[in-house]
Amino acid sequence: MILSSGNRNQARTLRTLLSGTETIQAPGAYDCLSARLVEAAGFPIVYMTGFGTSAAYLGRPDIGLLGMSEMVDNAVRIVDAVAIPVIADADTGYGNAINVIRTVQSYERAGVAAIHIEDQVAPKKCGHLEGQQLIPATEMAQKIRAAIDARNSSDFAIIARTDARAVEGLDRALERAHLYVDAGADVLFVEAPENEGEIERIAHELRGTPLLFNWAEGGKTPPIPFGRLRELGFRIVIFPISTLLTAAHAMTKALEAIRQHGTPMPVLADMTPFKEFVNFLGYSEIQELEKRFSER
Repeated sequence: MILSSGNRNQARTLRTLLSGTETIQAPGAYDCLSARLVEAAGFPIVYMTGFGTSAAYLGRPDIGLLGMSEMVDNAVRIVDAVAIPVIADADTGYGNAINVIRTVQSYERAGVAAIHIEDQVAPKKCGHLEGQQLIPATEMAQKIRAAIDARNSSDFAIIARTDARAVEGLDRALERAHLYVDAGADVLFVEAPENEGEIERIAHELRGTPLLFNWAEGGKTPPIPFGRLRELGFRIVIFPISTLLTAAHAMTKALEAIRQHGTPMPVLADMTPFKEFVNFLGYSEIQELEKRFSER
């Protein structure tokens, strides 16, 4: 459907995917265009990246500058733009357990299929930067319980993320993860393991609960082949900023060409052709609608 192709009831679709045996790839999107490109490439899920949203929305790093309403606003538009499930970053839940209730209800009304919330002190920082601080594990468990209680549908998935690896070490991160699944988390997300041995240990010690792996481009976690993650049993692999970093690189090259040569002629061959792009955006559908609703 033109202008709003999304389906706001995709939580059950995500649940079906999670109940299968295939490891799910979820590239990151920071706006509607990047989300539509993820969908067009054939991926089953879009991941709304908080890092990318902050970069695109504010032009600033992921250090907790965006509030819940701004994140939900981006989620609403992305959900409307695609017809596949959207997993969204919900940072710390934007406050205590009471705030988490409103956060869950807002994201669920937006049509998001799942959110992840983390155990950092607000304002949070990207898990692959330095300087994170944590709330007590028991407080985070209560926030997860509040999130579970707040959702309207049990299909809406709550992903519990711990950033304890960088602050307290892997042993404590795993203890927190066990506590969070006991609190009702549907999926576990241990952020920023620093070597393959740690990744293997996470997969082994948390086996039995669906696990999300953050394939953080250029972050603290080393690059690891997708096939190995599949062997280890990770259910979801997100690629949060591949689209963002690729777009930034391409735009930088185009701007350098204009600056040096006066026009973008040297990089025209690297661009998506204009007609192809406007058709991807749905211009042909608009033309059909214009014909349909024009005066006769």
